[in-house]
Amino acid sequence: MTPDRLMGSGADRNRMLQVCVNGARDAVQHPWLSADATVVADDAARAIGLGAQEIHVHPKDAAARDSLAGDDVARWVRAMRAACPGVRVGVTTGAWAEPDVERRLAAIAGWTELPDYASVNWHETKADEVAALLLSRGVRIEAGIWGGAGLEAWRRSPVRGECLRVLVELPDESAKTVRDHAEGLIAHVVGEEPSIPILLHGEERSTWPAFDLAVELGLDTRIGLEDTLTLPDGRIASDNAAMVRVAMGRMSVG
Repeated sequence: MTPDRLMGSGADRNRMLQVCVNGARDAVQHPWLSADATVVADDAARAIGLGAQEIHVHPKDAAARDSLAGDDVARWVRAMRAACPGVRVGVTTGAWAEPDVERRLAAIAGWTELPDYASVNWHETKADEVAALLLSRGVRIEAGIWGGAGLEAWRRSPVRGECLRVLVELPDESAKTVRDHAEGLIAHVVGEEPSIPILLHGEERSTWPAFDLAVELGLDTRIGLEDTLTLPDGRIASDNAAMVRVAMGRMSVG
């Protein structure tokens, strides 16, 4: 299948680079994985200054654990917006942050500072309900598709066509398997919603191969300490801004 077919009717869009600043990682893994929202926001601002266009952040509680609580979400979203005015900010709704889905829905219903968008993993229980609640509050949806189960659930979703984009998300896997895995998922997404934007990214070993494939295919992508702690040469990245600097260089020659 050709890149144009994989990209669907959005093939002529400019590619978007998102910085995923922290993720669910333990704060001890890297100096910039701080429980202090303003510290992470400063790093995000440098990444935006180097060319990233959006921010994906996991709000944290005082113990640096992922949180969907209204106060935590508000603190982190406000910090990002103060450091990066005019930049779209998205958050996670991952089940690990609140495993009880009814409590997760209640937490989202209580948000007072709304992000611009939120990622919803479609393999998780009641993803449709989570997405519908977010949409009812004016929050756009990134549909997280990790594999066949999530893809099938998203295909059946009544809100499928209302998503801002689909995240084709690759697990920690060898570079040899990235292309086949990604292109298979992308083809199914394009077959259902030809015009929906796709953001392709990986994690750990698949991060940079997935990034380079996204550039090759003309897809949106992301980079940051959520997905990997290392640069393409294996060195630990000093911060998110350092990864964005390298990513922009790879995009310019892609």
